[in-house]
Amino acid sequence: MTLTRQQAWDIVCEFVQSDSLRKHMLSVEFAMRAYAEHYGEDPDSWGLVGLLHDFDWEIHPSLEQHPIDGAPILRERGLAEEDVRTILSHGPLGERLTTRDKALYAVDELTGLITAVALVRPTKDIREVKVKSIRKKWRDKSFAAGVDREDIEQGCAALGVELWDFHVPLVLKAMQDHAAELGLDGRMA
Repeated sequence: MTLTRQQAWDIVCEFVQSDSLRKHMLSVEFAMRAYAEHYGEDPDSWGLVGLLHDFDWEIHPSLEQHPIDGAPILRERGLAEEDVRTILSHGPLGERLTTRDKALYAVDELTGLITAVALVRPTKDIREVKVKSIRKKWRDKSFAAGVDREDIEQGCAALGVELWDFHVPLVLKAMQDHAAELGLDGRMA
């Protein structure tokens, strides 16, 4: 058994009060769905782990606790063990065994960087962001300094995908396709 998307969203809303964290989790969901489609896998399954991956960050805000201490809550709520294991895989001690695990690790930090690039644009519209803009900000280590670029590179290497010609464009497009849901459609300008 596993959860429906609505049940997962209800868990997010119960445990996550921060609008920006909710939007980050949605970004990861959309990126994971895009990766699932690329690999011919189930977008609902992949999206679900993306949506839930940080549900416990506000109650377990340290890498020693998150996501390990959140796993029992997800199990109690009926999340399938394979989904719990994938969520655990994105943590610092997680084992990334499956393609889904590797994709979650690769997209997590990147969605934050792409969001930051969109938010510094005068229009705050992600649909205007280009890969070259992300690459330029990537090189500026003080920009979105909390984004671990090494994690993104390691995630791409584990997946066997190229960072700039495949990974960044795929994640960017997934986020652009959901600009309104992410609040990155220019309304905040």
